Amino acid sequence: MGRTTHPPTVLLVEDEVLISSLVADSLLEHGFAVHEAMTADEALRYLDGGGAVDVLLTDVNLPGGMDGAELAARVRARRPEVPVIYASGRYGARDLGGLVPRSVFLEKPYDPEDVCTLLGRLTGTPH
Repeated sequence: MGRTTHPPTVLLVEDEVLISSLVADSLLEHGFAVHEAMTADEALRYLDGGGAVDVLLTDVNLPGGMDGAELAARVRARRPEVPVIYASGRYGARDLGGLVPRSVFLEKPYDPEDVCTLLGRLTGTPH
C-alpha cells in the first residue's frame, strides 16, 4: 500500500481579517492546509481539540490576555515538534525576550509568497 500524505497544516493566528485572508489564500494556493484563528485562546482550543498543526504562524500582537510569544510557548509545551513563525510590525525579535527554539521571526509587512517558501523549508515540502 502507498503512503498517504496530507498537505502541511498551518495554524495561522492573525487578528487582522484582511491580512489573515490574504495569507491564507496564498497558503492554500501553494498546497498548504490552513486553520485560521483570531486569538491565542481560539488557536489553543483548536489544538487541544486535536486539530492538525504542522507549523504555527502567529502575529505577536493579539487581542485578549495572551500574545503570540506566550502562544508559541504554550503550543510548544503541547507539541514540541511544531516549528513557529512569529510576525510583527510593531515588535522585533529582541523585544520578545527570546524565541522558542526552531522558530523564525518575520517583520510585517511581509510577502505571502516569501512565507510560502519559508513554510516549505520548515515542513520539508517544496512550495
